[in-house]
Amino acid sequence: MKRDKSQYWQDLKNFLDLKVDQFNRPEFIELDPISIPHQFNKKQDIEIAGLIAAVLAWGQRVTIINKTKDFLGRMDNSPHDFVLNFKPKDLKQFRNYKHRTFNETDALYFIQFLSQYYKKNESLETAFNVLPEDEHVGKGIRNFHRVFFSLKDFPRRTEKHISTPERKSACKRINMYLRWMVRHDNNGVDFGIWGDISPSQLICPCDLHVERVARKLKLINRKQLDWQTALELTSNLRKLNANDPVKYDFALFGLGVTEKF
Repeated sequence: MKRDKSQYWQDLKNFLDLKVDQFNRPEFIELDPISIPHQFNKKQDIEIAGLIAAVLAWGQRVTIINKTKDFLGRMDNSPHDFVLNFKPKDLKQFRNYKHRTFNETDALYFIQFLSQYYKKNESLETAFNVLPEDEHVGKGIRNFHRVFFSLKDFPRRTEKHISTPERKSACKRINMYLRWMVRHDNNGVDFGIWGDISPSQLICPCDLHVERVARKLKLINRKQLDWQTALELTSNLRKLNANDPVKYDFALFGLGVTEKF
């Protein structure tokens, strides 16, 4: 039985490694929200564009990309410069902005937070404050949530757009954002511009496509989809690659969306 189980994991690793190689390619970028931060070269622009794209990653990918382009267009496609130097009149450009439940109120708070944060800090990475001894980024995501909503009189409605494990959320979008910023390889998809967080500390983004494929492959047993499910999935992916478990997000997502596995 042990041998059969060991063989299963080895076969699974071989299969998923092939799928990572298939989907972790520049061709993947065009149809994915990660295409948005790839339009920028400045580190802070990549961070801001990536955060907006990840937060708006809800629904069809074409719509997500178009809505994020719309948002950044209202920032003159220079997000870092915009949050540092905007005038009150410039905020009128965000009137009637809407993507699903994300609206003008949310957009203005995001801009307010980013403005105050970047006037004091060089990178959003420090808002997570992940330490080398942390097993994973869970505490860092909690830190980011607290920092993000530290401004006085923040709109309560905006809290639903930045998830936290404290509310049992799987934190799919923020984990996806962390993957983009932290993972680094030679394939040109993820950016790897943050150096204080290790790829081994990342948690796999767990959306409905990833969840469905992961259950079929026996990587998830937990019935509901929540933070503990994301931890369970990542723990099993670490059996396949302890240093870079979240690279398998490419395989699981690709199988779920492209190949309808």
